[in-house]
Amino acid sequence: MSRPAPPVRADYVYFSAIETRWMDNDIYGHVNNVVYYSYFDTLIGHYLLREGGLDPWSDPVVGMAVETGCRFHRSIAFPDRVHAGLRVGHLGNSSVRYEIGIFKNEENAACADGHFVHVFVERASQRPVPIPDRLRAALKQLMIG
Repeated sequence: MSRPAPPVRADYVYFSAIETRWMDNDIYGHVNNVVYYSYFDTLIGHYLLREGGLDPWSDPVVGMAVETGCRFHRSIAFPDRVHAGLRVGHLGNSSVRYEIGIFKNEENAACADGHFVHVFVERASQRPVPIPDRLRAALKQLMIG
C-alpha cells in the first residue's frame, strides 16, 4: 500500500515551537508515540487561548476531543525542537477538524501528521452547541482550500 508523502511546512497556516524533554524519549531513544498527541493538544490549546480568546476555566462552551489520528514518517528525539503546524480542514456548526504537522528542527517535511476533532459543548450539559463567534472567527483564519 502506498502512503502519501509527508506534508510540508507551507501546508500549514499557524506554527508553535515546542521543546522536547528528556522524558519524552522512550526506551528506543526517540519520542514515544503518545507524546505526539500531547503536541497536538498543546498546539491547539495555544491557538484557542491566544487567537480565539478561549478561557478554558470559565467559558460556558468548551471543545471536547472526539477523534484523533496520527501518521508517523520519521523519528524525533530529545533535544530536537518541534515546530507544530496547524490548519483547519473542516469547520462545521459545532465541530472542527484540526490538521497538524509535526516538524523536527528546521526540516521542511513533517516527521508526523495527524488530525484532532473537537465538538464544542455547553460545559454544564455536555451537549453540542454552535461554535462561539470569536472562536469561529479565529478558526476561519486556519481554513485551507
